Amino acid sequence: MEKAKGYLKSQDIVIVTGDFNPKVGDERVEDVVGPSGIGTVNERAIRLIEWCQINDFTITNTWSQNNPRRQWTWKSPGDRSRNKIDYILIQKRFRNAVKTSKSLPGADCGSDHIPVMCKFQIMLKKLRRAKANPKF
Repeated sequence: MEKAKGYLKSQDIVIVTGDFNPKVGDERVEDVVGPSGIGTVNERAIRLIEWCQINDFTITNTWSQNNPRRQWTWKSPGDRSRNKIDYILIQKRFRNAVKTSKSLPGADCGSDHIPVMCKFQIMLKKLRRAKANPKF
């Protein structure tokens, strides 16, 4: 991930998504993890939280207050347990642009994982060109 980050410009909006397999829990950790997680923190979660703190990212799934059905992203075979292990990460700078983040349990994607969706709205500054003085 660090190598891919080297190709980005500082002005780029970076969104990282994936099946990271950590359980970040429901306790708030600075500006990284919100109060809407599921389960207890495991070792992989500690590494993900540390990476987010170093690189100034936040986990969007943990900040949206959703129906419990819209929070879990993986269910075990036999439907014995459900966990939130798929996340969308965004730079802290753009955290206020995230409107909602939730899972879509009704989607049929042929996997035991549930798709995760994030809506965000970014207001970008319009750059104006300086008026060129006519040459005589």
